[in-house]
Amino acid sequence: MENDQYVTVTRLTRYIKQMMESDNALQEVWLKGEISNFKRHSRGHLYLTLKDKNARIKAVMFAGNARQLAFEPEDGMKVLVQGSISLYEPYGEYQIYIRQMEQDGLGRLYLAYEALKRKLQAKGMFEDSHKKPIPAIAYEIGIVTSPTGAVIRDLFTTIKRRFPGAHLTVFPVLVQGADAAGSIAAAIDQANQLKGLDLLIVGRGGGSIEDLWAFNEEIVADAIFRSQLPIISAVGHETDFTIADFVADRRAPTPTAAGEFAVPDVRELYRRVEDRRVRLVQSMKSRMIREKERMKGISQSYAFRFPGQLILQKEQEFDRLTDRLKKNTDTLIMAKRDQLAMFGRLLGKNRPDALVKRAKTALFERRERLIRASQNYRQTKRSAFNQLTLQLNGLSPLKIMARGYGLVYDQKDILVKSVKSIEPGDPLSIRLNDGRVDCQVWGIEEESGNE
Repeated sequence: MENDQYVTVTRLTRYIKQMMESDNALQEVWLKGEISNFKRHSRGHLYLTLKDKNARIKAVMFAGNARQLAFEPEDGMKVLVQGSISLYEPYGEYQIYIRQMEQDGLGRLYLAYEALKRKLQAKGMFEDSHKKPIPAIAYEIGIVTSPTGAVIRDLFTTIKRRFPGAHLTVFPVLVQGADAAGSIAAAIDQANQLKGLDLLIVGRGGGSIEDLWAFNEEIVADAIFRSQLPIISAVGHETDFTIADFVADRRAPTPTAAGEFAVPDVRELYRRVEDRRVRLVQSMKSRMIREKERMKGISQSYAFRFPGQLILQKEQEFDRLTDRLKKNTDTLIMAKRDQLAMFGRLLGKNRPDALVKRAKTALFERRERLIRASQNYRQTKRSAFNQLTLQLNGLSPLKIMARGYGLVYDQKDILVKSVKSIEPGDPLSIRLNDGRVDCQVWGIEEESGNE
């Protein structure tokens, strides 16, 4: 076989790609499927796999088209896509290049469900603090459901079997369709206006998410939340969860379970009553035995057999206690009298007028001592002052001048202390004891030894 009969993988792959891209049917493809392996690239491109029950295909949506999306794709979401089929040469895999994508109807319902769930949860409508307790025994039960469905039969059968004394009131409603949510909410409000009901069961049988959608409407959630009656939600099967289940005071996985939650089993009540009856009888028998033993002990006691002697003993004991009480009372009175006398003496010593008198006397004595001390202090200071005055007068220049001395001042009235500070012809002023003499220097003679 010649080598030129063989082609490369690249050539074959490119040929297949060209065949796909030249096929008009593959260039305008409309698919629906479920997203898996979803990944958003850092550059904005979307990589995912579209699948159904039997097959899957890889898909790419480039950033330019992805920016037009009004929702965030995620795994498990059902979508409708439009694009073209081509082949990715490096891996030899065919894939769809998505140009447009929108959510499938079921996907939109799921997103609406999740959005309302988050909204009501943020309002606190799912909190346990808002849950009302279910009555232990409900005699009057309202049922909000379709009057023709299997739910009403299941509830009637279960409740009457478990508790025949219960009375059921049915509020017929639409459980599916555009008007169902308003019908259910109106029935819940009507049941709350009806007096005498103990409990309300709201529900329907199983179905798809579209069938159960009325119980995912906000109007129904609001009606359940504002209900004054406790509500058991029984919507769908065990795996179905609706908004009504989260808001209700209790969720039942099935209508049969709702009936079991609503009323106790009368056979269990009978068993419990019988158990309590047996326990009560046993308790009464035990109590009677104890009381008989107690009565027997009392009848054999000394007081019961010899009441006269016991009375005489008690009389004697009474006399003894009376004497003791009198003695203790007299002792207490004497002690209190002595204490009162002591307080009287203390009060006499500390009478306000006596305290004031003593305070005045002490004040007068302190005043006299203060006056004498002040006089002595002044006399001492005066004598010291006179002595210092005499000393000061003895040292005064005026006293010296009285003995014939004088003070010489120059024309600037500065004291002349040396002949060196004056010149012949300078005017001088001599201060004597009784006045001043103005003169002029005629001559100067210095004396040695005064340096």
